[in-house]
Amino acid sequence: MTEPCPCGRPLPYAQCCGALHDEYDRSGHLSAPDAEALMRSRYSAFVTDRRDYLMATWHPRTRPRQLEAPEPGLRWLGLDVLSHRRLDEDHAEVRFVARSKLGGRAHRLMETSRFERVNDEWLYVDGDIA
Repeated sequence: MTEPCPCGRPLPYAQCCGALHDEYDRSGHLSAPDAEALMRSRYSAFVTDRRDYLMATWHPRTRPRQLEAPEPGLRWLGLDVLSHRRLDEDHAEVRFVARSKLGGRAHRLMETSRFERVNDEWLYVDGDIA
């Protein structure tokens, strides 16, 4: 894919979140260097309907049994990362706003997400919606 990455960084998808998705496809390894990169790759996975990647990047302690298919007609419109805070070597928080549109109505999701590094891989734990 040569189109811009959905995560909002000024790189093509293949050189940004697509590289993380491809690495997971090839090796099963999650290679995000930090919690913000993982969060951005998860947003891009929502945009591209990569439920396998979303499940793999979810901490086993809080991972749902399955993810439902996205609502028909759902369009993701953009992501703004407001802050990335490393709490310690293995814990971080990312605050973001994700915008979408469904059925002609615009939606905003503002969340502070918590991440934990397990076996040198960053995983999404949970988040507080603002």
